[in-house]
Amino acid sequence: MKQIPIGTKGSKSVKVTEDTLASATGSGAVDVFSTPNLVLLMEEASVEAVKDYLEDGETTVGTMVNIRHLAATPPGLTVTATAVLTEVDGRRLVFEVSAHDGVDIVGQGTHERFVVDRAKFIEKSLRKTVIHKEPHI
Repeated sequence: MKQIPIGTKGSKSVKVTEDTLASATGSGAVDVFSTPNLVLLMEEASVEAVKDYLEDGETTVGTMVNIRHLAATPPGLTVTATAVLTEVDGRRLVFEVSAHDGVDIVGQGTHERFVVDRAKFIEKSLRKTVIHKEPHI
């Protein structure tokens, strides 16, 4: 992993459409931008912030999300999430995340990711299928 400067920023935008609504994602019964999609957008902004600092074979994985969904966004508006790197502790990255819909601050909080070796990470996760051949009920 290359050294990533504190303050590195990334952003990602999405237009609010029928498939991003709380009523469509099962996170509520209203036709506004869903919290799961807000979290996803904030994660995507964080990934965008550091992608150019990763070595071949590296990726980041999300390990913590702590956000507040502050305002409802109806269909047709665009939500833009911004992530600012605030802390680097070895392979641990902490971001301040926020989102805006052109009218209101939609959400804000923190997001943590770790830089991992993609192949080793996948290999380790697949070991679970060997250990647990039958699903737990």
